[in-house]
Amino acid sequence: MLGARCLFRALRFCSSVPCPRHKPSSKLSVRDALRSQNTSGERVKVQGWIRSVRSQKEVLFLHVNDGSSLESLQVVTDSSFDSKELVFGSSVEVQGQLVKSPSKRQNVELKAEKIEVIGNCDAKAFPIKYKERHPLEYLRKYPHLRCRTNVLGSILRIRSEATAAIHSFFKPSSKIKVPEENFFNVPAFLTVSGQLHLEVMSGAFTQVFTFGPTFRAENSQSRRHLAEFYMVEAEICFAENLQNLMQVIEDLFKATTMIILSNCPEDVELCHKFIAPGHKDRLEHMLKNNFLIISYMEAIEILKKASQNFTFTPEVWGVDLQTEHEKYLVKHCGNIPVFVTNYPLALKPFYMRDNEDGPQHTVAAVDLLVPVVGELFGGSLREERYHILEQRLARLGLTEVYQWYLDLRRFGSVPHGGFGMGFERYLQCILGIDNIKDVIPFPRFTHSCIL
Repeated sequence: MLGARCLFRALRFCSSVPCPRHKPSSKLSVRDALRSQNTSGERVKVQGWIRSVRSQKEVLFLHVNDGSSLESLQVVTDSSFDSKELVFGSSVEVQGQLVKSPSKRQNVELKAEKIEVIGNCDAKAFPIKYKERHPLEYLRKYPHLRCRTNVLGSILRIRSEATAAIHSFFKPSSKIKVPEENFFNVPAFLTVSGQLHLEVMSGAFTQVFTFGPTFRAENSQSRRHLAEFYMVEAEICFAENLQNLMQVIEDLFKATTMIILSNCPEDVELCHKFIAPGHKDRLEHMLKNNFLIISYMEAIEILKKASQNFTFTPEVWGVDLQTEHEKYLVKHCGNIPVFVTNYPLALKPFYMRDNEDGPQHTVAAVDLLVPVVGELFGGSLREERYHILEQRLARLGLTEVYQWYLDLRRFGSVPHGGFGMGFERYLQCILGIDNIKDVIPFPRFTHSCIL
């Protein structure tokens, strides 16, 4: 009983007389710590992975990165903290004071009071080696680890910023998601495009878009193709000519790219410096010039007169443009993105609007060709006239399957059009990255699905 009374008095004393204690450390990302204006000894906690270790006689230097920025935070402490566990790749939690750095290389540094190793890393077995600039081909072997490198970190931060910029461009919007195969007890398949569903939604919301994964079973291991990739698709009601679509496409490309350059300058610079030297100037050239416009007929004439020897010779009207043709046309136009319009009807799907232009018989289609990749956007005006669409579907034997699509023309049809952009190809174009497998977290293509 006496012990209980003493404990009660002790508790009362502690609750009424505050005991001196340190202010809890505030948790900061590396990015926020580097940008902090408070360098008067604020106590902070930073968590991340060690990017480098340097030990001197009395001082230990660590660089810690958590993926929030390309630049790492320098941690400084006395050499007594040195440990075999503090190696490249180990995860750590560091607590200490954020102070102004005497070095010209950074504004702030973290004066460590406590360093805790959260997860060890066997540096000898770790495929990513300290101070080695691994080729992108090597890193593709390790899709589960390559995101920890500077170059893939930069690419994926840019990818994230581009995603946000595209959503911002289209707001307000509607988004469509297509379910996977065999869920509804009827044949259903992974989508190759959300366009037809967007046409449904545009009939209620005027302007809509979708941004998500797309699947194509192309037996190709080229630098331009994946089995799974991301597509940005938009559909716009009351679009009466291709110029309406082309203006939106050009605005989307330039607005998104300007946001990336503004918000991710260090990441973009790394790509342009180490992966694609000289591409910075090419990108600026694309942004400052109005995109050009040529017809399919003009494109064929340019290709016929070309001195370059093509694998696929574009000799006659009606041949499809190959990648080598697309890249040549961009080069011919001064490396400025170029719209190619009015393709032969025989080359395009049933839903594109018939130009009714006599023997040539073209449709109101448009592709945007850009440096590095060739075709980036593809779009068209849609056939909104019921009788023309009905006849075309009947010739193809598709009337029953697409009766719902015909209904859209029966009930309040309007002129409309839309387009799609391959998101990975866009990243290739602005960063100058040659292989599409290097701009997506987990590349999946024919005969390869590591993750």
